Amino acid sequence: MAFQDPVAARIAAFLDGIGIPVIVESIGAETLLPAMTVRDGALVVDPARLEWPGDMLHEAGHIAVTDPALRPTLCEVSSDPGEEMAAMAWSYAAVVEIGLEAVIVFHAEGYRGGGAYLAEGFTAGSTIGVPMLDWFGMTAEPCRAGERGMAPFPHMQRWLR
Repeated sequence: MAFQDPVAARIAAFLDGIGIPVIVESIGAETLLPAMTVRDGALVVDPARLEWPGDMLHEAGHIAVTDPALRPTLCEVSSDPGEEMAAMAWSYAAVVEIGLEAVIVFHAEGYRGGGAYLAEGFTAGSTIGVPMLDWFGMTAEPCRAGERGMAPFPHMQRWLR
């Protein structure tokens, strides 16, 4: 079983390239995000049930911002609000890097109906979650990038915490 959807295939290739394994298999159980789960630090995706490929980036964002000591055993993403915001910012940086539109990850059915608002906000320069990514050493907040001689978010210095 592989990804027939070209967007899902691009996302999976990106994730694999940065060190987040993507396992393709059938998932029969209900999961937090439809058609995917996290197991031992890998993103497990059921392509037959996948409606929103951008959700892969959001879940991968949780994997990426997890403490590296915990990542190999991660099977449930954190409900910590800071990590949630960091995963949102990470997923925006990822769609930019891949060359996709923000609405791929911030779609109408996601974020309790606020996906369009988030897509518009990030595209306009919102930095929701960026301070966490900066603190993790993954990117530079736009207001601090110049003084550090770094490219600002959405450019990432590294993709994994």
